[in-house]
Amino acid sequence: MKILISNDDSIYSKGIKAAVEIAKKFGEVTVFAPDSPQSAQSHAITLEKPLSVKELYLFGNEVKVYACSGTPADSVKLALNHFMTEKPDLIISGINHGSNFSVNLLYSGTIAAAIEGALHNIPSIALSVTTHDADADFEAAKFYSSEIISKIIETKEKNICLNVNIPDINIKGIKGIKVCKQTKGAWFEEFFTVNHPNKTSPYFWMSGKYVNFEPENQNTDVWAIENNYVSVVPLKIDLTDYEMLNKIDKILTKK
Repeated sequence: MKILISNDDSIYSKGIKAAVEIAKKFGEVTVFAPDSPQSAQSHAITLEKPLSVKELYLFGNEVKVYACSGTPADSVKLALNHFMTEKPDLIISGINHGSNFSVNLLYSGTIAAAIEGALHNIPSIALSVTTHDADADFEAAKFYSSEIISKIIETKEKNICLNVNIPDINIKGIKGIKVCKQTKGAWFEEFFTVNHPNKTSPYFWMSGKYVNFEPENQNTDVWAIENNYVSVVPLKIDLTDYEMLNKIDKILTKK
């Protein structure tokens, strides 16, 4: 197999090293990721300045490694359209430092890299561990990621895009894998004002609190993670609200 790895924590993160360790068991690996952290960039692409790419040798001569000056989506686009001579059989995004549950996936560069693969009909898996610790323990993440990847490869299904979150606990404490839905919730932001002595306008720093709108629902990614399961949420690109489609059609066309 030919496997492409990207992420949003940068080419130098511990998580991408763990992803390479996993992927090497399944095939030929190419790594194409941002040269600096790109968290919360969502599916942004670079249009107003050129992109630079540098080849690195971080994981031995058998793994091709490229650092891109752009976003995760830029990285996957460049890899697929210019640097890889053959279309990969699988795209792995991660392993991300920090969870991507609920609405977090809308902001996540990790998820965007996987979705970019899905746009090209390539099976894609976004992997995250629920800690921002740069020196996180990836034992459980590597074990369950390998298990999930192996089973996805066996299916030979092309139309797959998965958002996987692994709890940041000892592997013995994880109860298993739970396939579930994205939790309904939202971030409620708070902005802190900072007055700079040499500026007339203040600076603003964003903070916030996540609120789960369905804490009792046991079929959500947040419930799974909080109860020590690996959450797996299948994603799709089509954002059409089909429940509202006919209602809006009647409202706007008076049918």
